[in-house]
Amino acid sequence: MTAARGAVIAQTKAARQQRIAELLGREHVRSQTQLADLLAADGIDATQATLSRDLLQIGAVRVRDASGTLVYAVAGEGGDRTPRTGDQLADLRLAKVAAEVLVSAESSANLVVLRTPPGAAHYLASALDHADLGDLLGTIAGDDTVLLICRDPAGGPALAATLLSLAEGGEPAGESDPTAATDDPARTPSQNPRRNPR
Repeated sequence: MTAARGAVIAQTKAARQQRIAELLGREHVRSQTQLADLLAADGIDATQATLSRDLLQIGAVRVRDASGTLVYAVAGEGGDRTPRTGDQLADLRLAKVAAEVLVSAESSANLVVLRTPPGAAHYLASALDHADLGDLLGTIAGDDTVLLICRDPAGGPALAATLLSLAEGGEPAGESDPTAATDDPARTPSQNPRRNPR
């Protein structure tokens, strides 16, 4: 199986269910037919009966999105088990985790090194893995350090700026401000002049 951006997905139940959870966390899926179509685009063939079992096993429920349409949703991770739709789940989690544990971000070419308090790197890496950061190829976490690898050979500074902005409770720094994290390569959230006092 091949997912978006050329990633190869194993032909297993666990891989299929993980992909379903990812899709429900990023898309507004209104029906099992739509879900089957999204999976088929990734090279995953599943019957309606299989999808019904998978949705039940991963704890998916139908909730109303902001427009009032019923969509499938998966419960949040950690202490917040509230089902959330589409982009709400991963983006809210990443913003919360970044604000709680991101200490600093340094970048070089397509790499970003994030520092956290001891023991928090895996927590931040998991939130990054579940968020829809299109340019992020992958994460590697240690005890207090997360290494991010970007697809874009020069994408590190923009991604570092986005994550620092999230940690500071602001809007993500988009492509309009790709150098925000490069003024001082070891800038921490507390050193940002735009930061709101808490």
